[in-house]
Amino acid sequence: MNESALFNGLLLFWFLLAAVTFPLLFLVTAPYGRHARRGWGPSIPDKVGWVIMEAPAALVFAACFVLGREMHTIAGLAFFALWEAHYVYRAFIYPLGLRGKGKRMPIVVAAMAFAFNTVNGYLNGRYLFTLSGGYATAWLADVRFLAGLALFVTGYLINRQADRTLRNLRQAGESGYKIPDGGLYRWVSCPNYLGEIVEWAGWAIATWSLAGLAFALWVAANLAPRAWAHHRWYRERFPDYPRGRKALVPRLW
Repeated sequence: MNESALFNGLLLFWFLLAAVTFPLLFLVTAPYGRHARRGWGPSIPDKVGWVIMEAPAALVFAACFVLGREMHTIAGLAFFALWEAHYVYRAFIYPLGLRGKGKRMPIVVAAMAFAFNTVNGYLNGRYLFTLSGGYATAWLADVRFLAGLALFVTGYLINRQADRTLRNLRQAGESGYKIPDGGLYRWVSCPNYLGEIVEWAGWAIATWSLAGLAFALWVAANLAPRAWAHHRWYRERFPDYPRGRKALVPRLW
C-alpha cells in the first residue's frame, strides 16, 4: 500500500472519529483547566502540558514543509506562515502567559492531544506540500483563498483578543476565576473558541482540501461541547452571570 492510500484511509478515519467524538464530549468534559478533577491518573504542570499538546502541530507541519516537494512555492509559503502563526503562539508563547498557581493537567489528556495534533499536522502538511501536487501562485488571487484568508485572520484576531482578556483577569500569582467582559465576551462565554472555529473554517476554504475540512470539523467537534461546558460552569458558579450571554454564537447558542 502506497502513502496516498494510507493517507486517504487515515483521512476517512479522521472524519468518522470526529463525528463520534462530538456527541461524546457533551457527556464527558476533558478534565483540565476549570474542569480539572481527580480520577484521571498522574498529572503534570499545565504549562508543560500545553507545550506537549500543541507542539506537534507546529513541528510535524514544519517537517512536512521541509521534506515536501512543494515547499518553495509562494502559495506553500503562505500556508506555512498562516499555520505556524497560530501554532508557534499556541505551543510556545501562550503557555508562558498562563497565570494561576499549582494548576495541573492529567498526562492522559496531554497524550491524547499530542496524538491529535500529530495526525492533524501530518494530514494538512503532507497534503499541502506533497500530495496535492502544489498550489499555483494564481491560487492566492482565487476567491476561495481570499475568502478563507479573511476568515482565518478574523478568527485569529478574535482568539488572540479573547486570550488577552482572560489573561488580564488575573494578576501575576493570582488564582481563581472571574467573569470576563468586553469584546465578544459581552455576547458569548467563549469567544476564544468561536475565534478558533472561524479561523480553521477559513483554513478549510483557503486550502480547499479534505484535510483542511477534516481539521475544521474536528475543531468544532472539540470546542463546541467545551464552550457549552464552560457556559454551564459560569452560570452555576456566578449568580450574577449575564443571563443573555450565549455559549458560543451570539444570540443563538
